[in-house]
Amino acid sequence: MAAEWWSIEVFDASLPASAWQRSWQETLAETALTYGALHWEWHAHSWGVVFEVFFEDEEQWEAWRALPVVRAALDAVPDPVNGLVVYRGRGGSSGAPVPRRPVPAPGAAALEAEPPEPDPIIDLAAADLTADLPGSGVPGPVLPSPG
Repeated sequence: MAAEWWSIEVFDASLPASAWQRSWQETLAETALTYGALHWEWHAHSWGVVFEVFFEDEEQWEAWRALPVVRAALDAVPDPVNGLVVYRGRGGSSGAPVPRRPVPAPGAAALEAEPPEPDPIIDLAAADLTADLPGSGVPGPVLPSPG
């Protein structure tokens, strides 16, 4: 298989991705070079960081990616659920001059719930106290319709 770039994008969350980069950059670069990477680059963006690494073949990438220290680094990103993207190719943009943005998780988390309807407010002072309660023959209040 031909040599190619691989990208690891880490998005900001409660902690900035740059803090994660400072913690792991030396380890990731050193182990990548040890496992045959020909080049590596870090890119900082307004939304996070990208680590790009160039391996001669996919087997080298897979061997590096399977290292416990690399798995530990990826598990340690600020948001391991929605804040990590690993893929083949160079990263950091969607092909346009606008950088990629984190997207909402698929499923129920992707939609904002509508606020519940407020309970109706009934003005008892305006109630008609002369009407009969249904089926009892006993007079009772007639409440004004809400709204």
